[in-house]
Amino acid sequence: MPRLRLAEPLVMLATVVQWLVLSMLTGAVVGVGCSVFLHLLFATEGHVYAVPLGVQMSLLVVGGFANGLLLHYGYRLSRSGYSDSPIVAVNEQRGRMPFRTLWVKPVAALITLGCGGSAGKEGPCSHIGASLAAGIGRVLHLNPELRKRLLACGVSAGFASVFGTPIAGAIYGVEMLAIGRIRHDFLFPGIVAGVTAFQVSKYLGVPYPHYHIAFISDFTELLFLKTVLIGILCGAAAWVFVELLQQARRLFGRLRDRYVLWPPLVPLLGGVVLALLVMVVPSDYLGLSLPIMERALHGETMPYLGFLWKALLVAITLGSGFYGGIVTPQFVIGAVLGGAFAHLLGLAPALGAAVGLVAVVASASNAPIAAILMGIELFGADSTLYVAGACVAAYLIIGHRSVYPAQQIAFSKSSWIFAHTDLPVGQEKTRLSYGLLRWWSKRRRALQGPARPGAAKGEGDR
Repeated sequence: MPRLRLAEPLVMLATVVQWLVLSMLTGAVVGVGCSVFLHLLFATEGHVYAVPLGVQMSLLVVGGFANGLLLHYGYRLSRSGYSDSPIVAVNEQRGRMPFRTLWVKPVAALITLGCGGSAGKEGPCSHIGASLAAGIGRVLHLNPELRKRLLACGVSAGFASVFGTPIAGAIYGVEMLAIGRIRHDFLFPGIVAGVTAFQVSKYLGVPYPHYHIAFISDFTELLFLKTVLIGILCGAAAWVFVELLQQARRLFGRLRDRYVLWPPLVPLLGGVVLALLVMVVPSDYLGLSLPIMERALHGETMPYLGFLWKALLVAITLGSGFYGGIVTPQFVIGAVLGGAFAHLLGLAPALGAAVGLVAVVASASNAPIAAILMGIELFGADSTLYVAGACVAAYLIIGHRSVYPAQQIAFSKSSWIFAHTDLPVGQEKTRLSYGLLRWWSKRRRALQGPARPGAAKGEGDR
């Protein structure tokens, strides 16, 4: 026992030093890779808002076909047979990812966002981070457990680099792996990698926005309940968003299978649908939609159905086979929704937009802790009480759904819901728990009252 008392702190110190070295190396490499991508993105995205309608429509169709060709032929270069999903790589592939196809998704995202496809920018960065981290693990001949941690570091570094929120980004990269479980042994490496990647990206000139939201200093219980109501609305909006995304994937998949379509034609068909939609949907919801999100955070009036337009465009874009991120759309949906409905609760539109922005992330990504920290890093410590209740309420309202079908269920969100653990959310079908069903059965019998003996005898005679 005395030997263990002396050895344990030395081993833990060695562990800290080990992950300082590995995480800082990974964060620096990922920061450089993500910075290159983000500078290319800023140079190509956003021009579609000002072009004529006919050009917008043509770009969407051409962009869909280009995405289809790139993804169809680009992945033929892979020889490993591994999935390039970071969640699958950590949970099922022992930290391994294909390296030869690292460039495919970033290039596809540049095409998607450059032509006006409605998506996000963080997906390519998390992919770059995971792929580079997996490559570092392979070069250093690390064991499977260390590879998994290093890959999670890469994901955290990618999110931190693109969000400009190093702590929230790092936690998001860990929390997104499973619903209801955080690998605490991933936290220190993820935070070190996230902070390093953020500093490298900032040094390399990646711009990060700063928002100044006037939070009321006299916080009351009533005000807290109002933010929880916004969280409930955001959870419902996230539910709609996830369902639209799943239905779009099923619809385009059925069209491909039924008519035996050449795979690159499916995103082209999605581009045609988007081109028709932009005839009635404002162009503000194309691309990243950052301008409309910033207007919401500045307190401008938002349309009540604006969040639905964004959700629909993203669902068709990603569901048909375009590639892009899935978190930035959550920012936009939440900010527009919160800004539109805040005045009905007597809240300032900018405050509602800020709370909604992080609440939808907490819900659709099942990452409430990362979302709360994101609110603090984006809007300041004064936002803590405003975003905390909203994020947790939104996280519960969406149930066991996610924008990440590979995200595993570690624990059910309710004792009244039963779900098999350690299965991807896209495969597990939740159901009411036996205890709730038994209670409901007893309750129904109690409401119906005791059976009449005469009636029972008459029924038996018949």
